[in-house]
Amino acid sequence: MSLSYIKGVANIKLYPDKCSGCGGCIEVCPHNVLIIEDHKVAFLDQDNCIECGGCMKNCPFDAIVVKTGVG
Repeated sequence: MSLSYIKGVANIKLYPDKCSGCGGCIEVCPHNVLIIEDHKVAFLDQDNCIECGGCMKNCPFDAIVVKTGVG
């Protein structure tokens, strides 16, 4: 049996205009939710987000907001 996530419920918001493209969020994400495109954060697969908050805690520019444990 494999686990699957419910689509469209992850509570994560991106603010690419605040992003510097440092990639710190990508380094800590355990589920490959984010990518850097054109030096800005973007979703690779938002539905993979488990709302751990690691990306938000490692973003020095407040470009990511996660309401942990909601979805």
